Amino acid sequence: MKKTKALMGTTITVEVVDASVGETDLDRVFLYFESVEKRFSVFKETSEISLINNGRIKENGWSMDMKTILALADKTKKQTNGYFNIVTPEGKYNPSGIVKGWAINNASKILLSEGFNNFHIDVGGDVQVQGKNKQGMYWSVGIKNPFNQEQIVKIVYLRDQGIATSGTYIRGQHIYDPYERGKDITEILSLTVIGPNVCEADRFATAAFAMGFRGINFIETLDGFEGYVISRDGNGTETSGFEKYCIYQKI
Repeated sequence: MKKTKALMGTTITVEVVDASVGETDLDRVFLYFESVEKRFSVFKETSEISLINNGRIKENGWSMDMKTILALADKTKKQTNGYFNIVTPEGKYNPSGIVKGWAINNASKILLSEGFNNFHIDVGGDVQVQGKNKQGMYWSVGIKNPFNQEQIVKIVYLRDQGIATSGTYIRGQHIYDPYERGKDITEILSLTVIGPNVCEADRFATAAFAMGFRGINFIETLDGFEGYVISRDGNGTETSGFEKYCIYQKI
């Protein structure tokens, strides 16, 4: 069973291939994403994050989810030498660079808790996969050409893992080097990270993109992660173990 909805400013697709899945199971996942949007959207005046930014909710009134996200953001900032930073130049919180992967990972836990073992969740190109697809093969995910989004430049095969891409080819400049505020990142157009889950892949992809071309070297240093970056001149550079994901292995 497969379902797609527009939420969180993008398109969300959930596909579960276990025979026992029903409509209500997918609805439960989408209700969760709706709750995430209501809490974390910086575009909604009534969201918790907006109320915090406007000084209407003090720290002692933060929800547990909010505390979790802000703690994870702080952890990521420290792990990336400050290249991941959800505080804007105006001093406001914008957790969009970490919420999506975290929410996808939580949604996958909902499905797992219900006994489903074969599914994928795709939120705007960031994906968590579990088990196998309806053909009985490990899930494949395509990496788009930032110069032509109808074209796939790489296909990777994942096993109970996550993949996330940060880039400027869809939303324009929205990730910045925190040490050079206001300077656009133009040397790379997209950076994709494969990690043990989509939450981990997403937070490090955002930070690595903020580093520019040096970001792929940062991903190389992370145990259990691989990456692929496309530069503004169209060249692709991958980490040392990335290519193994481009070959389908039965074992």
